[in-house]
Amino acid sequence: MKPLYTSYPLSIENSLTGEKEVFAPVHEGNVGMYVCGPTVYSDVHLGNARTFTSFDMIFRYLRHIGYKVRYVRNITDAGHLENDADSGEDKISKKARLEQLEPMEIVQRYTVDFHKVMDALNAFPPSIEPTATGHISEQIEMVQTILDKGWAYESNGSVYFDVTAYNANGGDYGILSGRKMDELQAGTRALDGQEEKRNPADFALWKKASPTHIMRWPSPWSIGFPGWHLECSAMSTKYLGESFDIHGGGMDLKFPHHECEIAQNSACSGHKGARYWMHANMLTLNGKRMSKSTGNTILPRELFAGDSPLLEKGFSPSVVRFFMMQAHYSSVLDFSNDALLAAEKGHDRLLSALEKLDTLEPSKESIIALQPWIDKCYQAMSDNFNTPILIAHLFEAIKWISTAEGTIGLDADDLVTFKTTIHAFTFELLGLQSKSVDSSDAHKDALDKAMSLVIELRAQARLNKDWGTADLIRDQLQEAGIQLKDGADGTSYSL
Repeated sequence: MKPLYTSYPLSIENSLTGEKEVFAPVHEGNVGMYVCGPTVYSDVHLGNARTFTSFDMIFRYLRHIGYKVRYVRNITDAGHLENDADSGEDKISKKARLEQLEPMEIVQRYTVDFHKVMDALNAFPPSIEPTATGHISEQIEMVQTILDKGWAYESNGSVYFDVTAYNANGGDYGILSGRKMDELQAGTRALDGQEEKRNPADFALWKKASPTHIMRWPSPWSIGFPGWHLECSAMSTKYLGESFDIHGGGMDLKFPHHECEIAQNSACSGHKGARYWMHANMLTLNGKRMSKSTGNTILPRELFAGDSPLLEKGFSPSVVRFFMMQAHYSSVLDFSNDALLAAEKGHDRLLSALEKLDTLEPSKESIIALQPWIDKCYQAMSDNFNTPILIAHLFEAIKWISTAEGTIGLDADDLVTFKTTIHAFTFELLGLQSKSVDSSDAHKDALDKAMSLVIELRAQARLNKDWGTADLIRDQLQEAGIQLKDGADGTSYSL
């Protein structure tokens, strides 16, 4: 049986060329996809979650239509400095200093938080999730290669990519963002830490660590740490090769991060890394981009619980995912309470229709044009992953279900095909969750919050030496089938 991608050829909007192009992987039937993951120094916010949910949808569809996909999404746990600059404090080190913790404690805490959020949003884990600190040797090797080829220089123990020399010898720094050298110079001249550079547009491949910099490694040039841009070049090419298929990330990474990656890759191997560069657009809040640096954010857990002055209630992760899928991944999506309420109605209407579909019987003959509808759904998704158009087609099919009474206008074989297809689009491709799954998750969250309060009340009673109340709470919970467990790290519960 031929894979679906042969019947529905995929087109992708390539940020590198600005054109929608027919997708042709480096190796037939196989896709290598790299997505820039989070810098784990704080809670993942909803804007970040939208990017990773978008690429989860892309991962799902590529697999569904028959490709074997290696999906690599990194964890940035070193080298990402404040304001995305080449000077200043490492974001993770700064958080560790402020909280008086080891940097890897910060990394662990927020990596776990990131995974919990993505699990709640029903995102598949990537095939490989490498860390920057786990690939220092590969990054040092790449720096040395770029130096040997004459595209970088050492300055006071740091190594910088020489943008001027690169462009003067056939390089194309600015190809992704469309920025010109005079614009780049004007935009960077005022920043701190430029005195070591030959040109303000040059960027760090390796930075010499200051005496107060916590995270540091030995290198041929200094005790230091890799540049933020370098890690993704090193890890993407290690796991996907010098030329691979798709590189994705948020629109905010287009410049300078992805621009610098392309230059590093080209300087090393003559390849730009990925053949198709894809960018998920922003999720705005009150008409402004969600950003940790400005504080204009909402955390996913606040959204799920309704714990925000911007919300009148909480929304299930499946509703939030549906809300995101209603907009094309490359378009700006504006967040509001009203928009989520509308998405919830659409989400519930779709899932209710699928519940009704399971109760319908086939007709003797088909009067619904099923195959043209299936074709339209796949054509929408194969046209640069157009989830809003797919959802419109799903609601077209809902009309067939909602008007049916006992039977639907499909024969037995077509009804099986219809059920299989609409379930695949809803759950497998869009990644929504059935009401029963979503409800179970919501109840678990509610129980966790209630038990947190009860445990706190019991702890307060014990602190006040009110042993009667403390024992009463423990005993009544035990009668209800809830076991409290006191340990060195506090009190937990189990059912």
